[in-house]
Amino acid sequence: MENNTSLQQQLLEAGVHFGHLKKKWNPKMLPYIYAEKKGIHIIDLNKTVDHLQETAAAMKQIAKNGKKIMFVATKKQAKEIVAECAKRVNMPFATERWLGGMLTNFNTVRKSVKKMQSIEKMLNDGSADSLTKKERLTLSRDKEKMEKVLGGIAQMSRLPAALFLVDIGVEHIALAEAKRLGITTFGMVDTNCDPNKVDFPIPANDDATKSIAIITNYLTAAIAEGLAERQANKEEEDTNDDANELEAKARRLEAEAQSEAARTRKGGRGAEPGAGAPKRRVPNSRRPTGGGR
Repeated sequence: MENNTSLQQQLLEAGVHFGHLKKKWNPKMLPYIYAEKKGIHIIDLNKTVDHLQETAAAMKQIAKNGKKIMFVATKKQAKEIVAECAKRVNMPFATERWLGGMLTNFNTVRKSVKKMQSIEKMLNDGSADSLTKKERLTLSRDKEKMEKVLGGIAQMSRLPAALFLVDIGVEHIALAEAKRLGITTFGMVDTNCDPNKVDFPIPANDDATKSIAIITNYLTAAIAEGLAERQANKEEEDTNDDANELEAKARRLEAEAQSEAARTRKGGRGAEPGAGAPKRRVPNSRRPTGGGR
């Protein structure tokens, strides 16, 4: 990844340093505020870079361990960016709206996902052809509605290991559910939010499209690195397993060959001429004693 100076320059150009109006600030963001200009708080980009790199390292490790990170961003300016990044690294996401209980009532949500998949299967394999036109239209509309909300988590079979949130103020329900379940949280935190509510806060402008894009893409790149390392390690382990298996097979064949050779040598020493033939019975030539004459 880029060095700090280059990254800081990119963040500056993307407007990551622009906070909210002074009157809307949260006092707990004071350590991350560099200055005030024309009534607007300016975020300290040195702090942003530090926290961004720390978050990226944590996300990379989670991905390397084969766990899922769920992306959450229902703000209009963040939807497309976050959905695209999540799809790029095959991670679950929620960008339309957060269903209450999506995490705390996960089993019920999974039932809705299965229903959506069942309807999709019916429409694709021709099972719905026997239905009336109105019934098929109703099924299609139901599927589209569910796809809009649940499409991003259709492949999520279990709870994610972490959540990445754009604007923790807007996504407060998702944040509360994650906290209740002990799920690690990462989030973009603007000057109007409390950074202590997330495990890994990233002080940044969470309203501008460019700011959201550069932060999300940076973290997505870190996740992609973690996944690549996991794949490389897996391939190396498979190679080692194959090599060990071949070595074990070679040792086994060698042992069998040596055993066979030993048996052959043992059989060769015992096979002397006449050794195995039955002994010939010689008749007794002595004349019987007694009163023959």
